[in-house]
This record gives sequence, C-alpha cells and structure tokens, in this order.
Amino acid sequence: MLAGQHKSLALGLALLPLSQRLPQTHLSPKNDFVQKLQNIENLGGVISIHGRLLKHGLLGDTFISNHLLNAYLKFHRIENARLVFDEIPQPNVVSFTSLMAGFVGHQRAREALVLFGRMPVDEIMPNEFTFATAVNACSVLAHVEAGRQVHALVQTFGLGRNLVITSSLVDMYGKSNETNDARRVFDEMPDRNIISWSSMISAYAQNARGHEALELFCELLKDNRLLPNQFTYASVLNACASLGRLVAGKASHAAVIRRLPQMNEVVASALLDMYAKCGLINYSCTVFRQMETPSVIPYTAMIVGAAKHGLGRFSLELFEEMTRRGIRPNDVTFIGVLHACSHSGLVDFGIDHLNSMRERYNVVPDARHYTCVVDMLGRAGRLDEAYRLASNILVENGNDIALLWGSLLSASRTHGRLDLAVEAGNRLIEANQQVTAAYVTMSNTYAVVGNWENVHGLRTEMKKRGLQKEPGCSWVEIRSTTYVFYAGDISLCPRGAEVMHVLKELELRMRERGYTGRKGGTGMVFVDVEEEAKEAILGLHSERLALGFALVSMANGVTIRVMKNLRMCEDCHVAFKLISDIVGRDLVVRDLNRFHHFRDGSCSCVDYW
Repeated sequence: MLAGQHKSLALGLALLPLSQRLPQTHLSPKNDFVQKLQNIENLGGVISIHGRLLKHGLLGDTFISNHLLNAYLKFHRIENARLVFDEIPQPNVVSFTSLMAGFVGHQRAREALVLFGRMPVDEIMPNEFTFATAVNACSVLAHVEAGRQVHALVQTFGLGRNLVITSSLVDMYGKSNETNDARRVFDEMPDRNIISWSSMISAYAQNARGHEALELFCELLKDNRLLPNQFTYASVLNACASLGRLVAGKASHAAVIRRLPQMNEVVASALLDMYAKCGLINYSCTVFRQMETPSVIPYTAMIVGAAKHGLGRFSLELFEEMTRRGIRPNDVTFIGVLHACSHSGLVDFGIDHLNSMRERYNVVPDARHYTCVVDMLGRAGRLDEAYRLASNILVENGNDIALLWGSLLSASRTHGRLDLAVEAGNRLIEANQQVTAAYVTMSNTYAVVGNWENVHGLRTEMKKRGLQKEPGCSWVEIRSTTYVFYAGDISLCPRGAEVMHVLKELELRMRERGYTGRKGGTGMVFVDVEEEAKEAILGLHSERLALGFALVSMANGVTIRVMKNLRMCEDCHVAFKLISDIVGRDLVVRDLNRFHHFRDGSCSCVDYW
C-alpha cells in the first residue's frame, strides 16, 4: 500500500504545473485571531476561539485554520486537529505537514504516510519539512522500505543535500538497523549540524557498533564550531555502556558536568545505565538519587540495572517507591521487575507482579514478559510449569521465539532435563532461530547424561550444515585501552608467558583449597556451557586469560572488571570465587546475562544464576 502511495505521489507531483511548485505568499487580515491562537495557554481557549471562528465564517480561511489545527496539536488533541483539517476547503502544504507531524507525535505514523500519499490528489507540493516528517514516520515504524521510497522522492526533487531531510534520513536508517546506509547519507552531506552528528553516533550506539560511535564522537570534538548536546552525550554514554568502557564513560560524565549547565533526564538515565553496565551499581544509585523528580524512565533504568547485579529485592523496593509516588510503570518497567525476580529466585513475587500488570496498571503482558516468567520458573527448577507456559504463549516474532525457547533450553540443560532440552532445541531449529546455539546446548545436555552417540550425531549434523559456534571472548579495560582475549588462544594474549605463569600458580593454590576443576570427566566442567570449544582447557577460557592479564598489569587492590560475550561457565565461576580470596581483591564479571561480584571467596549471585 505504501509503495503504491509513493509512486502516486511521485507521478502526481511530477505533473503539477510549475506555478503550483512556487512558494505562495498568504496574507490575512485576521491577525487578531491568529495572534490569540499563537499565544493560547489552555485547551478551553482553543475551543472558544474555534467557536468564534465558526460563528464568523472564517474556517474557510486556510491560514487561520492552520493555526487552529496547530493549536489543537499543542494540547495533544489529534482528533480535533484532524476534524479541522478535513473542513479546510483548500489545505496547503502547511496543513498537510502539520497534521502529519501530529500523527507521528501521537504514534500514528502509518496515518502520517497515508496523508503524505494523498498530497498529489490535492495537487500540493511537499516541502523539506514535509519530507522530513515522512522520513520520521518511517523511522517510528522502522519501515525501511517505505523510507527508501521517500528517500528516492527526495532525490527526485533535488533535496538530497538538504540538511533537515538528510539528518532525518540518518536517524531513520539508524533506527531501522541499516547503519551503513545511515553512514552513506552522513558522508554525502555537504554540511552537518549537531543533530546530524548525534543521529549518526546514536545509529552506531543502537546497533552494537559502540567503537565506531566513540570514534565518530572523537571526530566531532575536533570541530570547534559544534558543541555536543544532551542527546549526543546520551548516545556516547550508551556506547560506553554496551562496550563496558568505564574510563570513557567517566570521561564523558566529566564532560557533561563541564559543558552542560543543566543535565536533563535523558542524560541522567544514560549515565546511571552506563555505570550499571560497567559494574558500578553504587555510582548508578548516586546519579539516580541526585535527580529531584525522576520519571518512569530513570526508575526503570535503575530497576533493570539493579536486576542485572542480582539485587532483586532492591529492584522491588524501587518499584514500590515509584508507585507510591504516583508514577505509573510501563511495559519495560515490568520486564525489569520480572528479570529481578528471575535472577534472585523470587518466583512468587514475580508471578504476583505478572498478575498485577493488567489488573492494577492496565499494562498488557506480551511475549517478553512471559519469557521472563519462563526463565524465572526454569531457573528455580520448575521446568514443567515453564514448559506449559511456553507452549501456551502465542509468539510470532523470530527474536521473541529465540528468547522464549532459548530460556527454556538453557534451564533444561542446567537441570539435566534432556526431554525438555530436545523439545526446546527442536523448536528453535524449526523456527530457524539460534540454530547453532540450539545444537550446541542439546549436545551439551546429551553429554551431561552420558549419551555420547547423540553428542557426536549432533556435532556431525552441525558440520554438514556449516554451523560454527560463537567463540568465547572477554575483554578488560586498563588505562583507557581495551584488551581482548579469545578462548584457548594464548598467541594473541599480551604478556602471554607471564599470564600463563600466574594462572598456573593460581591453579595450584586453588587445588590446595579443594578445587577439582578439569577432573572427573562427565560433569558440566567438560561441557562447553558457554559454547567455547570442548578441546580448549578450562584454564584457557577467555575470562581467565583476561583475569590473568589484569593481575599482571594492574596495581594491587584495584578492582578487576572483565566483560564477556557469553555465559560464564560453572567451573570458571568456582575458580573466580577462590581467586578473589587468594589474591584479596574484588573481581567483577559481566557475562551475557548478568553481573557477578566476587569478593572473599563468594559471589553476589549466591550461586543462583
């Protein structure tokens, strides 16, 4: 439908007389009404003026009606604005663009595109703001194909170098996960403002390309004509958060304090999220408590951050505090609450909160919330309940399918439920989601119960299909430099000989304390829980290499923070607990699911993870 509308628009506009394409000058003697509409302070006043205009027969004046339409939009009365538009005898480009922008602002972007497609019918020539609004509608819908069609129209009408439109295009492509297209538009811009720079940095940060976001930010700082704004810093902080770049995050925080006279909620929320994802949840709390009147967004960020650190009861306390202050939770808030309950074993609390969503807060649970509950039940060993719930959830989106059945598959492996692991794995394979992980985890589960024939059968099938496991990867940041380590690969490890010496010494001291890792033969120790190669000895798992390097590179007493792309394996978890006591320092590991804070031989997860 959208494609047809845009083809119609292109054809209709191409046939417009040249005189219709030229800007028109609208003069109106009704300045009194216009001035009142521009300065109106409440909805009642708008309705009153609307009545007077109707009485005086002035609603046929397009200029006045446009101001009335915008006055209704100012007070979020989109339907009233729509009625005014429908009564305009000859709506112009301002009429169309204003209502389109109103639709986009009220999450009715599809209606904005329908209105855009109607413009040639009324022989209205779009301007740069019309095109930018149409692009924004595509961005809200994440409808990249419609966005490309609008982009083509922009080029057709010679506006491909317009700053307003191209900035919107960068944002649209970024939000549609088409980062390379966003960069292409960005690079072709003859001039850039802070909005276009911020949009491109945000596109990288939102699409797991944090390194490029930080590189582009450094390039921006070289241009003394432009100053980063609140949204620029928020995107940079998001990039630091995704990468676990604490040093860069702290430097950005310092820049915010120096350069921004007043920090808004967007930046504050990004700050507390960054500190939480870099392992400093206490810093997050400090930023949060400095906010005078936090809204649902920072509350939600704080709840999610505390949940990732295993502070389930603190997350629930924040939720209760938020509701006592009259702040209504949204769907993302409940994902954080359920996640907190899942990682802290608070199953009954989690189920109560799920039931309260619709009843108390009018928030309809969707596949994401039910997936959290499946994960929560699975971690608690209540696998039959988890399976029944997963089987009854209507899930169509591929990513939702992956999360739902992936959660059950992981829990089934942990608790040795071969039947459910096979069922969940087959569901993923049938849906063509996380296929490699499904094969690997099913293989691991067969290995746990000693069914080596099926282990080899699954591995053979993987080779036939050309499936390769994601390599285990960990990294540490030392004096603003990031060092990356891969499982079993000592050749790429800086100071490799020193690292191996330290790890061997630590293993001897761990064995003196009863550590038995790599002994036995059929337990979870020998299964590649984190999808690292079975042949790679556990002493060379990526997080241990990162830890060894940090121990030889960082001063005594400094907390060591390791980031990891996969789930930490059980044996490494045991080892890190012992090592924290042996070396007498705090160790923090961020794996795929959560944070582990190791201190004095214990972990913050209390071995529930």
